[in-house]
Amino acid sequence: MPARFTHAAIVGKFEARGIGPVLEEIAQFLAAQGLEVAFERATAQATGLGGFEALGVEQLGRRCDLAVVVGGDGTMLGIARELARFQVPLIGINQGRLGFITDIPVGQVKEALAPIVAGDFESEHRSLLEGEVWREGERIYEGLAVNDVVVRSGASAGMVELRVDVDGDFVANLRADGLIVATPTGSTAYALSAGGPIVHPAIGGLVMVPIASHTLTNRPIVLPDHGEVHIGVVGGKGVSANFDMHHLESLAIGDRVRVRRSAHQLRFLHPRGWSYYATLRRKLRWYEGVV
Repeated sequence: MPARFTHAAIVGKFEARGIGPVLEEIAQFLAAQGLEVAFERATAQATGLGGFEALGVEQLGRRCDLAVVVGGDGTMLGIARELARFQVPLIGINQGRLGFITDIPVGQVKEALAPIVAGDFESEHRSLLEGEVWREGERIYEGLAVNDVVVRSGASAGMVELRVDVDGDFVANLRADGLIVATPTGSTAYALSAGGPIVHPAIGGLVMVPIASHTLTNRPIVLPDHGEVHIGVVGGKGVSANFDMHHLESLAIGDRVRVRRSAHQLRFLHPRGWSYYATLRRKLRWYEGVV
């Protein structure tokens, strides 16, 4: 059977110890399957890997029809935001503990990749968030998030006071350490540790979760994903906006953060038989106590 894909990008957590030989082995394996292979430029430079083309992210997005991401969920988050607008499908190879979105163990790479590149796989789509920060009528920041957009106070700055509106309807004044707006993918990240629900990725919704609210009746809420959330900074010091791992520090009183679902989606490819529930069971150790 001819390969479904023709040109694979490889992106690695290049600071991880011992990742060079792993990336080299994956590249050689994909080439043996008949694919052109290119490394993301920073990955190639940091690991010293040669023999394959090294491309910038935009070049990867325009030329590659598959991306193999080696590392952990953090590595995937970073490259997924950049490749989303190119609609490049993503495969996650986990070099450490099993991740939520990098789900193939590094020891099973060949067994997993061979059928995928031949067109036999499970496919799923995940939503993203796009957000903007506005100050006095001017947009001062914009970004994408796979997991969440978080508005919060600094580590030692006390609480922040926020006004929350959804689709122009006033929802609440919130005094808390902050507020998380998360995708279903992000519902198992920071939102989960703050007491939010797990939302299946197939559900079209957003999760809004207060962080250590001063009022116990401020509870997590699941919103439809076709609306827009406005978060206004009413009070507090050291307030920041965080888009996954990207930060905009020092929001001012009166600044507004606007969050909505992005028009872009992520597409993840998994080995046949992959199960979201099995991932939850392993990652959250739901199997403990079963005999």
